[in-house]
Amino acid sequence: MHDERTAAPDSTAVRVALWRALHVQVDSLPHVLEDEIGLKLVAPDDGWRSRPDMDPQFTRLFRASIVARARFIEDLVVEQAGRGVGQYVILGAGLDTFAQRRPEIASGLRIFEVDQPGPQAWKRQRLIELGFGIPDWLRLVPVDFEAGGSWWEQLKTVGFDAGQPAVVVSTGVSMYLTKDAIAATLRQVAALAPGSTLAMTFLLPLELADPEARPGLQLAEKGARASGTPFISFFMPAEMLTLASEAGFREVQHVSAATLAERYFAGRADGLRPPNNAEELLVATT
Repeated sequence: MHDERTAAPDSTAVRVALWRALHVQVDSLPHVLEDEIGLKLVAPDDGWRSRPDMDPQFTRLFRASIVARARFIEDLVVEQAGRGVGQYVILGAGLDTFAQRRPEIASGLRIFEVDQPGPQAWKRQRLIELGFGIPDWLRLVPVDFEAGGSWWEQLKTVGFDAGQPAVVVSTGVSMYLTKDAIAATLRQVAALAPGSTLAMTFLLPLELADPEARPGLQLAEKGARASGTPFISFFMPAEMLTLASEAGFREVQHVSAATLAERYFAGRADGLRPPNNAEELLVATT
C-alpha cells in the first residue's frame, strides 16, 4: 500500500547522488570524493548510466562541480569538528551521505538533516532498509517549507543548542529561493553562537559561466522551470559577500571554482575540473 507520507526525492537530488557515484565509476584516480552510498539509496534501474543526463562526457563539468563542493564541505566539517564544534546542520539535505560514509567523524557530532517531510521519510525508510539505521546522533528534521515551515523553530525541538557553535551548510538550494528568503537565512545563521560557520553555494548569472558549461546550465534552468521549481536568484560574488556582511557575519569569504580546482584537481592527467563562474561558495563565520 502506498504511504502518502513518503515521497521519492526530487530529480535534482537523485541526479546529484548518481553523479557522485559516476565520478567513482568513470573518472580516473584519485577520486575527489568516494560516494556510492547515494547510488544504493536511489537503487536505479540497471541501465541508469545510459540515461542522457548521465552521459560521461556531457556531465563531466557538472559532476566535477558536485564532488568539488561536497569535498570542500566535508573538509570544512572535519576541520571544525577538530576545533571542538559539535553541531552540523544540513539545510536541504537531500541524499547527503556524510553520516553514513564518515561515521568516525559523524558519530562525534550531532547532525541535523533538514528537508521536506516526504522525501525525508523516504530516506529514513531506505537507510533502515539498507542497514544503516538512524543513530541517535543523526536527527532527521522534517520542515514543510512550502507551507511556511521554519527550519529554525524545528531545530530547537530536536536538540539543537543555539548556545553552542555549529556548522550550517546549504548546497544547491539558493538558486530556488528569493533574495529575501536567502537574506533571512543568513540573518538566522549569523545570530548563532560565536565560532559558527556557514557554507552556502550560489549561482552566478548563467551568461558568465565557462562557454562549455553554459549549455548544461541552461538545460538545468529550463528543466527546473518546467518542473515548477525555477531558478530565481543569481549572485555576483561581491553581492553575496555584501549580503552576508549585512546579515551580521564577522568574516565573509568567496571560495571560487578556481580555488577548488587548485585544491582538489591539480595535476590530474584527465583534465577534470569544475567550471568557472557557475556555482561557487560563500563561507561566513560568526
